[in-house]
Amino acid sequence: MSAREWLDKDFYAELGVSSDASSDDIKKAYRKLARENHPDANPGNAQAETKFKAVSEAYGVLSDPDKRKQYDEARRLFGSGGFGGAGGGFGGPGGFGGPGGAGGGFDLGDLFGGQQGAGGLGDLFGGLFGNRRPGGPGGGASTANRPRRGADVETEVRIDFYEAVRGATVPLRLSSPATCQTCRGSGAKPGTRPRGCSTCGGSGLVTRNQGAFAFSEPCPDCRGRGQIIDSPCDDCAGEGVSTRSRTLTVRIPPGVDDGQRIRLAGQGEPGRQGATAGDLFVVVHVNPNKVFGRSGDDLTITVPVTFPELALGTTLTVPTLDGKVSLKVPAGTSSGRTFRVRGKGVGKKAGGNGDLLVTLQVAVPSKLDDAATQALQEYAEATADHDPRSELNELLGR
Repeated sequence: MSAREWLDKDFYAELGVSSDASSDDIKKAYRKLARENHPDANPGNAQAETKFKAVSEAYGVLSDPDKRKQYDEARRLFGSGGFGGAGGGFGGPGGFGGPGGAGGGFDLGDLFGGQQGAGGLGDLFGGLFGNRRPGGPGGGASTANRPRRGADVETEVRIDFYEAVRGATVPLRLSSPATCQTCRGSGAKPGTRPRGCSTCGGSGLVTRNQGAFAFSEPCPDCRGRGQIIDSPCDDCAGEGVSTRSRTLTVRIPPGVDDGQRIRLAGQGEPGRQGATAGDLFVVVHVNPNKVFGRSGDDLTITVPVTFPELALGTTLTVPTLDGKVSLKVPAGTSSGRTFRVRGKGVGKKAGGNGDLLVTLQVAVPSKLDDAATQALQEYAEATADHDPRSELNELLGR
C-alpha cells in the first residue's frame, strides 16, 4: 500500500472516534465494531466482512503508539487528502515543486532536519509504509518483503462462576486470518512459484522524481513484496493468508478474574515470510453467582439465621462450591459477624485455595402469630434491664 493510499484513509472515522481519543476509547470502539461485523455473526454478509477488515486495519495503526504518532504527523504535514490533494500535497497546487510551491530551489533537507533527498521522508513514513532510506542512487531496501511477525488477535470467552474459581478447559472457536493451507503461505497455486519483480528488482521499493527531489514508495506492481505471483492461489487470492475457522482448547487457570486477559503465544495471525505468528489474547468474562461472591482469593456468602440461634448458639450447615460444611456458632454471637472456613475459597496460582467467609445475618420475620408475639413480649420484659445502646450513649456523653 502506498503512502497516498494510507493518508487517504481516515482510521479515526473508520472506528467512529475523534483524533484525540484515548487508547481505551479506541479499544472499546474496535471491540464493539468487531463484534458487530465479525464473519461468524454475519455469515455470507460481504459488507460486514469488508467493514470487519477495515476496522481491524484501523485498529492495527491506532493501537500502536508509534504508528499512530507517525500517522498523525503525516496527516498534519500533508493533510488527510493524500499527497496529491489541494492541501499542499506533492505535485498539487501550492505543494513542493508544484505551481506556486518551492520550485527547483527547494531543499527537502530543510524540511526534514538536513536529510537529503527522500531519506527524511522515508524515515518519517518508515513505520507506516514499510520503507527504509534508499541505500543508493535509484534503489533502496524495503521491509515489506522481509519477515514480519504476525499481528496479535483478541477474542472473548464467557464462563460460569465455578469454572473461574476452580479452573476449566473450554473450546474456543475462532474465525481469523491464518496461513493458507493450500499454498502453505506462498500465495501461489500449488506447483508454481512467485517470481522476482522486474519493476523494483525485488527490493519492493521504487523511486519517483517529483520536481527537484525524489522519494521512494512501495512498488505498485508487487505492492512492496518484491515478488509477483502470476498464478495466485485460488483459496487466498495470492495473499498467503486466508480467513478460516478453527477450534482451540483453552485452559482457564483457577482463580481467573472477570475481565482478565489470557495470552496464548503463537496463536495469533501468522507471520509473513516465515516470521513467527502473533499471540492470541482471550478476555475472560465470568457470570455472577446467585449464592457466592468473591473477594480476592476468598469466597463470600451471607447466611440468614434466627435471633435464638445467635443468642443460644447452634451448629449450622453451610454450603460451599464442593458440598457442605458444619459451622459452630457460639452463644452470644452478634448479627453481621463473619466466620472463616479454611481452604474452601478460590484456587490460587501458587497452589491451594483461599477461604470461605461466612457472614451471619439475623432474618427478621415480617409477620408474627399470637404465640410468637406473646413470647417476644415476655422476652422483652425479662431483659428490660439490658440496654443495647448503653455504649453508644456513653460515647455521645449522654
